[in-house]
Amino acid sequence: MRYTLVGLDCPSCAARIEQELQQIKGLEQAAINFANRTLELPPELVRQAQEAIHRVKPGVTLVETGRSGQAEENASRKRNLMVIGIPSVLLLGGLLCQDLLRKTPYSWAEYVVLLAAYLLAGGETLRTALKNLVRGKVFDEHFLMSLATLGAIAIHQLPEAVTVMLFYAIGEYFQERAVNRSRRSIAALLDICPHHANVLVNGETRQVKPEEVLTGQTIVVRPGEMIPLDGEVVEGTSFVDTSALTGECVPRRVEKGEEVLAGMINGEGLLTVKVTRPFKDSSAARILELVENAAARKAPVEKFITTFARYYTPAVVLGALALALIPPLVVPGATSYRWLYRALIFLVVSCPCALVISVPLSYFTGIGRASRQGILVKGASYLDALASLHTVVFDKTGTLTRGVFRVKRVVAQNGFQQEEVLAYAAAAEAYSTHPVAQSIRRAWGREIPPDIVSDYREIPGYGILARVGGKNVVVGGNHLLEREGISHGIDCLEGSTVFVGIDGILAGYIVISDEIKPGARQAIDRLKALGVKKVVMLTGDEDRAARQVAETLGIEQYYARLLPEDKFRQVEELMADLPPGQKLAFIGDGINDAPVIARADVGVAMGGLGSDAAIEAADVVLMEDAPCKLATAMEIARHTKTIVKQNIMLALSMKAFFLGLGTLGLATIWEAVFADVGVALLAILNATRDKTPCTTLKQDAEQDGLHQGTAPEGRTCSDVNN
Repeated sequence: MRYTLVGLDCPSCAARIEQELQQIKGLEQAAINFANRTLELPPELVRQAQEAIHRVKPGVTLVETGRSGQAEENASRKRNLMVIGIPSVLLLGGLLCQDLLRKTPYSWAEYVVLLAAYLLAGGETLRTALKNLVRGKVFDEHFLMSLATLGAIAIHQLPEAVTVMLFYAIGEYFQERAVNRSRRSIAALLDICPHHANVLVNGETRQVKPEEVLTGQTIVVRPGEMIPLDGEVVEGTSFVDTSALTGECVPRRVEKGEEVLAGMINGEGLLTVKVTRPFKDSSAARILELVENAAARKAPVEKFITTFARYYTPAVVLGALALALIPPLVVPGATSYRWLYRALIFLVVSCPCALVISVPLSYFTGIGRASRQGILVKGASYLDALASLHTVVFDKTGTLTRGVFRVKRVVAQNGFQQEEVLAYAAAAEAYSTHPVAQSIRRAWGREIPPDIVSDYREIPGYGILARVGGKNVVVGGNHLLEREGISHGIDCLEGSTVFVGIDGILAGYIVISDEIKPGARQAIDRLKALGVKKVVMLTGDEDRAARQVAETLGIEQYYARLLPEDKFRQVEELMADLPPGQKLAFIGDGINDAPVIARADVGVAMGGLGSDAAIEAADVVLMEDAPCKLATAMEIARHTKTIVKQNIMLALSMKAFFLGLGTLGLATIWEAVFADVGVALLAILNATRDKTPCTTLKQDAEQDGLHQGTAPEGRTCSDVNN
């Protein structure tokens, strides 16, 4: 069962809880999804898991997912505000009365007030540090804070000790607020799961939960309602808003016989829909699961930061110990008090909070930002890979071209007639679902008697073998004709060519045309502008057809007449030529190209909406059928990587600066507090700032035809430009 960890707002705490849970028998593979604070557990191990969680983070509680944890959240928020508010008042009172009390017999009252403030602000930190110390887990930020503040109390710097604990609590509070803000942003973005469905039973509608609707049942979707399940329209016409799924604001017209998906918003028409998938397999449910699980796949830099913190903290403690003990022994005139104070500053400054908090938060925000653009990234590691693309490989059909084929020309050979060639080809293709086969049947336009076709065999990447009316018919490309021993001298044909052989003789050929997608050329240009060194196109078409498309799109390198296994081999060769540290992306339709998508550094499925193969095989899914979204994904990935680098540089440089000042005696505890908590807050704010490059939105709008004066219905041109 899935449980929510209420009160978990610290990435480093999540990592430690995960390690603690993995020590329990039966939970060796336990993994916390920090993005949505969930954990999957067997019910019988929940009590042990809760005990382990409390050992690491006492304020975190397991709540069964689906049951409201709002009461616990509210209690946690109030507790945090009290931990900040009451000690702040006590600290302020203690500082104001400090000089007055010292001149009276009640000077001890100063210590009572300030110690009370210290215990209120840092009680949980002290308890956690003590528990970890008892269990042999010494070196973490709780230990650093406790050691630094207790040392400050020991040298009679009580106000400084209270301030460190208070600002640490304030930092934790703002960290929680920042994380919750990002979570709410993604939750609002992915609010695509409807709360009810209107099931049609005996002419009457009944409102039920989407999970209760069975495949084959009929539902009614009223104007303005969210479509609750995937299905096929059986009655009605309307425009649907697909922006929650694709990021595309232009409404799409649907009518009888067309597919609609859960999460779409119905427009002004009334739709009657036959359900084709249960709720758990719907597009909305799959997208939610994909985005929720994305945070579990960590980028290399995240893993490095976690490992770095594990060794960094002991090194800092040893450094502070050396700073406190060695100078008084070797520096003439040095006092233990002065160097102990400097060592305490060293401890406070060096706390790794800014790093362990902001880096995971940056990737979390980046995944959410991509989702808003209709780009589903399955993990932080793929964001890093997108930012380092050297080579981008496109499959041609359905990716750069529409994949909607039309018969352009039928040419008869060797005494056959055009109508005869088309009739045999259509009959041989009667059982194929390939787009080329469908175009040939449409061109024939007549019913094909099923009893005239026998011995049907479809060979992937080659074509069709069948007996039609007692004759052996071959329909396919050059490879199939060579394989069947049918020779021809035809070359340099435009478009895609399908050859038709009858009883071992070339009967003729059919020229099939495909249309290049709008925005495909701009997508290639944007990728090159972003620094992609090599753009390659792979296709099973003849060389001339491939060359025409490549020249139109500005692609210098292409490979034609490829079988599926040839595409796989070609991608491996291209990957072998990559410079160190550079990546290759392959973009296909997510169905026929699944092996190649899985092999590439970054496998991208385009137009994956509703496609199980796309969701499963790809690392990145472009929900909208638009090549330009890959460039948008690259821009978001690079922005995220820049934020991560900025936060790492900010944290390390500021800490190095203040460590130097502290060691030289030029900084006090107050500066140390800024170097720790202040830098952490700056890093959090930087990680969560939302910046989608203006050029991205404008170029996407232009490639969708949204120029000034041509905004879609319900949207103004200023909306698009903004």
